Amino acid sequence: MTARESESGLPIEPVYGPEALAHWDPDRQLGRPGDYPYTRGVYPTMYTGRPWTMRQYAGFGTAAESNARYRRLIEHGTTGLSVAFDLPTQMGHDSDAPIAAGEVGKVGVAVDSIEDVRALFDGIPLDRVSTSMTINAPAALLLLLYQLVAEEQGVPGDRLTGTVQNDVLKEYVARGTYIFPPGPSLRLTADLFRYCRTELPRWNTISVSGYHMAEAGASPAQEVAFTLADGVAYVRTALAAGMTVDELAPRLSFFFVARTTLLEEVAKFRAARRVWARLMREEFGARDPKSLMLRFHTQTAGVQLTAQQPEVNLVRVAVQALAAVLGGTQSLHTNAFDEAIALPTEKSARLALRTQQVLAHETDVPATVDPFAGSYAVERMTDDLEDEITDLMRRVEDLGGAVAAIEQGFQKGEIERNAYRIARETESGDRIVVGVNRFALDAEEPYEPLRVDPEIGARQARGLAALRAERDRSAVDRALAELREAARGSANTLYPMRTALRARATIGEVCGALREVWGTYEPTERF
Repeated sequence: MTARESESGLPIEPVYGPEALAHWDPDRQLGRPGDYPYTRGVYPTMYTGRPWTMRQYAGFGTAAESNARYRRLIEHGTTGLSVAFDLPTQMGHDSDAPIAAGEVGKVGVAVDSIEDVRALFDGIPLDRVSTSMTINAPAALLLLLYQLVAEEQGVPGDRLTGTVQNDVLKEYVARGTYIFPPGPSLRLTADLFRYCRTELPRWNTISVSGYHMAEAGASPAQEVAFTLADGVAYVRTALAAGMTVDELAPRLSFFFVARTTLLEEVAKFRAARRVWARLMREEFGARDPKSLMLRFHTQTAGVQLTAQQPEVNLVRVAVQALAAVLGGTQSLHTNAFDEAIALPTEKSARLALRTQQVLAHETDVPATVDPFAGSYAVERMTDDLEDEITDLMRRVEDLGGAVAAIEQGFQKGEIERNAYRIARETESGDRIVVGVNRFALDAEEPYEPLRVDPEIGARQARGLAALRAERDRSAVDRALAELREAARGSANTLYPMRTALRARATIGEVCGALREVWGTYEPTERF
């Protein structure tokens, strides 16, 4: 029997025995769930008390259409909302901007102003629903709009719970929905940290994301290493802004992918918890146990879904979801089987949620904490991954940290090389993808995807025209002038930003004011 390689390029032996763990040292002892270094999970009871939060990432078309989908997901048992925004919103453009043509409402919901956010959460009690918003460069704007709408419902900021992704560094590496250069982007991130410390104390201020790096081709080790390196950069940013590590770290969360390679994914999550706990205690001197806990959301791997034989994706998603649960995730989104073709239909979204509910209520997986503890294979893979993760993080540090490494193209180059390797293996048949390069059909069965109304852009534009005609333009201009002044200096930009949004300034106008001061990021290939 010969060893095969894991997704991270590490050997997987056909048989493991006690000798696999002979190299263990005291720092790698298993301990108990809920105890440092949290290899076995961040909470003592994990899912034996209650299951993970079941989020479904959703948003398309207009705010009203997305609101209807959210209400139905809640009726079907979703315990947390996860909002997808369209590309113009993610890039800080209004729906009637020329650059937004053809993209309005396509990959998420279109949000231009407070009017859209009112419609998006109409009838949804924001004091009883935890909301995650996948938004980065304009994260502060969407969080403020959410807070303003909650206040209209009578819900104060100290009762709001949820997460804003707010991880702009990974946009320069893997995704591309950045607006400002890294320096001003980190300034805005620090402003949001400080604002939430006072105004929204229960809100998770950032979800440091490896998911999108994995979707771009990162291996499991690269995904964790580059994500934790970004996390280190955000902690340093907060410290430089006058916060303490124990003020910020308990509000940090992370976002990872779950692939079909179940054993390595379980080991990856265990290694990630251990590496982060050590970093926070040994490098930053964190004392609050919550500062040491790597809490994370997981999404099943969209990049592994296939347009061919899409129903097979139901099996993939079930395996991926099981990996996330066995790995100890705090919340989970399961992709719909048809997402390689189009936005999910209501039926496919419901099936995705049912996958989680079967795991939670029909299997015995939640009955015991960390069922893989002591597995020779998983413990050795955890150790091997930890070594690979720490080595990659050391290389990032040697280049000057995450931001400097991004500017030198290091992470992007490493991810692209791994993506090329995966593509070559798939094309050659060495990597089997069921239904694509093995077990294919001569003719695919017809499938009718969800289609977004092509007139949504025109409807959003009419709504924007009406808003601009009705609002107090002088109040908007004054607020935007105050925002530009704050951006030029050192004052927290979120307070004048909130004033502008309350006066019904649009996303594009607020981002435009910041562009005037901070400029926009122009990527340079350096590798």
